[in-house]
Amino acid sequence: MPTVHHSPNAWVATHIPRFEETGGQPRPGVNDLLLTTRGRRSGELRHTALVYERDGDRYVVAASNRGADQHPAWYLNLLVHPYVTVQVGPENFTAYACPTTAEERPRLWRLMVSARSEYAAYQQRSSRQIPVVLLNRALPTDGA
Repeated sequence: MPTVHHSPNAWVATHIPRFEETGGQPRPGVNDLLLTTRGRRSGELRHTALVYERDGDRYVVAASNRGADQHPAWYLNLLVHPYVTVQVGPENFTAYACPTTAEERPRLWRLMVSARSEYAAYQQRSSRQIPVVLLNRALPTDGA
């Protein structure tokens, strides 16, 4: 099995072992998932723990970086390598990650803010628009 590195964010890095130790439920009542991306420069696999919400069969996450003015590394990674691995509870699956369109972002941003009100504060203190990302189990095909 390839080595997977934890997020460079210290809080997230300490959260990942709790995620693994609890079978994917480190904070009862909170929808947490474990996202594995491939580094855009290093090619290394990287874990990050994120809050999610559901939109039908899609998982929705926000690239908030706690309101920092730069995007989180996991978001930049998936822009280059959109095929990711997701763990929700004890289940692991491959997904295709893509930022929301301009049309769908407002509704899905409201969904994320309703789940975790701190996202609104993160957006207020950031100079960037926080991206909302969809994790789709149904992978795109090449038309074949």
